[in-house]
Amino acid sequence: MKFARMLAACLPALALLVGGPAAAEADAYPTKPLHIVVPFSAGGVVDSIARILGEKLSIKYGQPVIVDNKVGAGGSIGTDFVARAAPDGYTILAVSPGHAVAPSLIKGVTWNPVRDFRAVEGFGVIPNVFVVHPDVPAKSMAELVALAKSSPTPLTYATAGIGTSNHLSGELLGQMAGVKLTHVPYKGQPEALNDLLAGRVTMMPLTAALAAPYIKAGKLRALAVTTATRSTALPQVPTVAEAVPLPGYEVGTWFGFVVPAKTPDPVVRKLSADLVEILAMPDVKAKLDTLGMEAAPQGPAQFDAFVAREFDKWSRVLKQAGIQAE
Repeated sequence: MKFARMLAACLPALALLVGGPAAAEADAYPTKPLHIVVPFSAGGVVDSIARILGEKLSIKYGQPVIVDNKVGAGGSIGTDFVARAAPDGYTILAVSPGHAVAPSLIKGVTWNPVRDFRAVEGFGVIPNVFVVHPDVPAKSMAELVALAKSSPTPLTYATAGIGTSNHLSGELLGQMAGVKLTHVPYKGQPEALNDLLAGRVTMMPLTAALAAPYIKAGKLRALAVTTATRSTALPQVPTVAEAVPLPGYEVGTWFGFVVPAKTPDPVVRKLSADLVEILAMPDVKAKLDTLGMEAAPQGPAQFDAFVAREFDKWSRVLKQAGIQAE
């Protein structure tokens, strides 16, 4: 009993000894330059978002924030670099859906998005919208699904390549609606869009911001957006979930920052809080709007859970599709 009382008296001091250094480190953080690793080429959406936020972090911290483009192997080279980096908050990874998909598509990937990383903050999502050439008789998503079911040959859908959100949007539609669709991958969205405008493919789950001017000009017909909620760029267009209907259907190009798994809690909390403050700045919101991103902030725990669900979901979808890592 006497020992128990002594132990109880010592616990607060022990907690201070254990938690004190990490808390003190977070209070001083950062004391040197930060690196945001973008696992894709400069000029893309992920890179643009990283630079917008990195510039504001640099101003706030009074430290350089360097954006490093470490490209290759579908984003897995840059991701592996961060997985092996010191877990001190000075090396941050900019992530998008490929973070959850790459282990199912690329042979030799040793990192795991759930085991080897922890979330800092989720930023938002860019919706896709299913669009068809005006000559396609379907006037709604339900009619398109009915057309796919009655067609003697599978309808075709164009994408920016295997594993992209365009591809995942079409694959998930086929599986959930029970229809056979033929995937036609291109090098990027512009090439796919050209063939769609020419009527050489039936449809495409196209980035909403890119699709909007073609829809307004009558060159494409919008049927449904792929996200769980309607797009602010196309508020009149229903979601796939409500239009078919297919409850639970949801695909989007999401974005966020993660760090190595053992990064201390106080550092993660500080980074997260500062990013929330930056995301709320009017000039930052305006810049992200021009990229077509719908704001949907997620804190560390929420974004961790989201990434875990995405990893599990797409592992199952790609396995069912018979797509193997190459």
